[in-house]
Amino acid sequence: MKLVLFDCDGTLVDSLAIIQETMARTFRAFGHEAPDEQATRGTVGLTLDVAIAGLLGREDVDHECRDMMGYYRSLFAEVRRDPAMQEKLYDGVAAMLAHLFLQDDILVGAVTGKSRRGLDHMLKTHGYSEKFITTRTADDCPSKPHPAMVLECCDETGMRPEQAVVIGDTVFDIQMARSAGSAAVGVSWGYGAPDALKLAGAAAIAETPDDILNFVLKGA
Repeated sequence: MKLVLFDCDGTLVDSLAIIQETMARTFRAFGHEAPDEQATRGTVGLTLDVAIAGLLGREDVDHECRDMMGYYRSLFAEVRRDPAMQEKLYDGVAAMLAHLFLQDDILVGAVTGKSRRGLDHMLKTHGYSEKFITTRTADDCPSKPHPAMVLECCDETGMRPEQAVVIGDTVFDIQMARSAGSAAVGVSWGYGAPDALKLAGAAAIAETPDDILNFVLKGA
């Protein structure tokens, strides 16, 4: 048996536009200069409070960061209603997931910096609510690269960490997997640099979703 744990933003769905728009409007609402897209991209995968603190240049999450997080979350649903801001699956992801769901010896889950509400909305939108057996979000666990998300998913499904593989697009995903004792596969189409993913300990870099299938099903 294998447990395949997917990151969401930058791995399954392209959500940078909605994240950047919501982050920029949040920062301006609190009197701060909006971060540029490159800076925002570098925080994708972290829990929201940690991401905001980092973009503000702060080492710790303070009261304002938490206030901004609350504002961001309330604004996110509004921004998401714009048809131009939909979280679309990357090309080939739907077919790849459909193939994995058919495997009797594979369980599929999600480990994401999204809120629980955000993840549930994404899964429901794409018809995956009943397909992802185990999920952990920023509301459930410490921020990546802490291994808690992976370890809790393993515990819930009765799997050992070495039976799990994490699929993600940032070094936070790779570091989380390695800290948990699990394998990691980086994807080249997300928000992280492939060379950095490899350096962080990714066993492989997927250039297409089919490469994920090859690694999971064949081990190469």
